[in-house]
Amino acid sequence: MAPQDRLVFLNGNYLPLHEAKISVLDRGFLFGDGVYEVIPVYGGRPFRLEEHLRRLHQSLAGIRMVSPLTDTEWAEIFARLVDGFHDQYLYLQVTRGAAPKRDHAIPAEVEPTVFVMAAPIAPLPPKGIHAVTLEDIRWRWCHIKAITLLANVLLRQEAADHGAAEAILVRDGWVTEGAASNVFIVRQGQLATPPKSNELLPGITRDLVLELAEQHDLPAEERNIRAKELKEADEIWVTSSTREVLPVVRLDDAPVGDGEPGPLWRRMQEIYQAYKQRLRPPASP
Repeated sequence: MAPQDRLVFLNGNYLPLHEAKISVLDRGFLFGDGVYEVIPVYGGRPFRLEEHLRRLHQSLAGIRMVSPLTDTEWAEIFARLVDGFHDQYLYLQVTRGAAPKRDHAIPAEVEPTVFVMAAPIAPLPPKGIHAVTLEDIRWRWCHIKAITLLANVLLRQEAADHGAAEAILVRDGWVTEGAASNVFIVRQGQLATPPKSNELLPGITRDLVLELAEQHDLPAEERNIRAKELKEADEIWVTSSTREVLPVVRLDDAPVGDGEPGPLWRRMQEIYQAYKQRLRPPASP
């Protein structure tokens, strides 16, 4: 099936992607007034669905909205759109909807726009990625998974201009997160990631990495990380729903550690993939 013919959900209807249209007065289009979620799907099953939907509710509350659908209704839509058992992701977006006129103030009564689609997950780079450090120029409510991503776009593009796959962001001398990921460092066998705050997204993969580290007796902590610690780190990882746990093997113009994925990352990769495997259907005899 061609991508443009893929079935999507838009405002109560299932239709081919190329037929999905919204009003030019939609506040998501005019103001970026909305939120989104990205949910990986393995073996036909959404990954950490409860946690993703909980974050969706939190993001909506942060912009003075409530979910237009129940969790059961969301799950029914996802089940309809998931295509087979290959690795894929669900993208959902909720905007405040189309108001009669363009006005910054939130309209009193407006129907939200709800969009969901599924798409294949791109293969992960097998040997790690390069990253650059950049000043965090984003707004102060990064804990909301908002569709207003222009600053993230510009930061990621600046990283791409330097031949890097991600930007690790620094604010007032402290590491916050990546342009589209959370950040971990390893120093002397200890795993660390910045604590949750309004300056970073509460990543579902981030939380799972900490959960798995605790279960498997890997030393890990949430603490503030100074930018200079990136240069001293034995390992650096970035995590996200579709890129899972990626090692950063080069930061700016220098290798991280010996320039190869580190031993703690290899152990976490083994644990993470085993956790994912539980979702997949058993192989046919």
